[in-house]
Amino acid sequence: MRRLIPVGALLAFIFLVATTASAQLGRASGQIMDLQGKPYAGISVTLKNVGTGQTLSTKTDKNGNYSMIGLTGGVYSITLSDPKNNLTYTEQFQVDANGETEHSIDLQKIQASQGGANNAAAAEQQKKNEATQNQFKNMKQHVDAGIAALNDSDALRKQLAAAPADQKSAIQDKLNADYQTAISELEQADKLVGDKDTKNHSVVLANLGQSYALAGRNDDAAIAFQKAADFNPQAGIYVNLSLAQAHQAAALTDPAAATAKVSDAGASCDKAGALDPTLTAKCWKNIGIILSNKGDLKDAVPPLQKATAADAKDAQGWFLLGSAYMGMIETKQEGDKMTYTIPPGAADSYQKAIDADPNGPYAAQAKQMLDSIAQMSGGEQTNVGMRPKSTKKKSSQSSQ
Repeated sequence: MRRLIPVGALLAFIFLVATTASAQLGRASGQIMDLQGKPYAGISVTLKNVGTGQTLSTKTDKNGNYSMIGLTGGVYSITLSDPKNNLTYTEQFQVDANGETEHSIDLQKIQASQGGANNAAAAEQQKKNEATQNQFKNMKQHVDAGIAALNDSDALRKQLAAAPADQKSAIQDKLNADYQTAISELEQADKLVGDKDTKNHSVVLANLGQSYALAGRNDDAAIAFQKAADFNPQAGIYVNLSLAQAHQAAALTDPAAATAKVSDAGASCDKAGALDPTLTAKCWKNIGIILSNKGDLKDAVPPLQKATAADAKDAQGWFLLGSAYMGMIETKQEGDKMTYTIPPGAADSYQKAIDADPNGPYAAQAKQMLDSIAQMSGGEQTNVGMRPKSTKKKSSQSSQ
């Protein structure tokens, strides 16, 4: 029995068919040639309508041919992809909605057309690379020469310490020559370090700062060490910066300026300690030694207190602190007797120096100073107006 279709439904069906039949769809096809100019078989071909996002994919046949149908008109991107050979290529072309669009791609010709520009860019990059390599090579030669001079100066300083008096002048001249060579070579190296090469900048400047410091140019040393730390903050660099700043402070005659510079040296020790706590005591002790050697014993107390707080087993630190306290002794003539006001920390520091290393080089000296303190505690009989001889021993320490 035949089924009747309602008239309304029939009209809708006819309208739908008519709409579909009137759509304009195109076809795209072509041949893909590989980098050797041969048909590229099996390569993925993807077409994407730039306007609508419509995407279709296929692969080329054994002759490198591809074909896709059902494309609406418009601009398409065609992407060739061959992951096995690490190849991807994309370009655009127009698809005609009313018929067939032929679009072939010859990768060999494309590479050849781009080769001139690519070769020129490659040649320019090669020149830049060679220039950078030569610059680095020259920089390294100057660095090596500078460090060689510093190493030679280390040996000469040992000779100087052990040499007879009549030979010291000649050795000192050689030392000065080494310092100047190191400075000159490292200054040249600094000019050749690449702008973005922060680590080598820091290394060169740190060695340059050391050269300046050995030559007694503490202002230049402080500047070099600060720049080195700015490029690459390192605990050892901050220790050397603090040392240079302490030497700067010792050279100043204005008390306020000297105090400010000592504060800078302390700030550098704080930065060193934050990066490597094991260097805290050494850094603060260096400041105390420099101030003690200058005779600023009162100012040497705070940094030596910080040094001993950071390392309670450092016998030298405790001995230096005791000696700094001794420099703060106040005397008063009372009739025929001289009395002494001894800072309470002096005896305690000397005792801790002994406790830290009972058989060490500072223990014997600390015991002598404790005996002197005991003798002074009761005052000393004198003729009025005559000052007794000091029991303190003046000694010069070397910063580390």
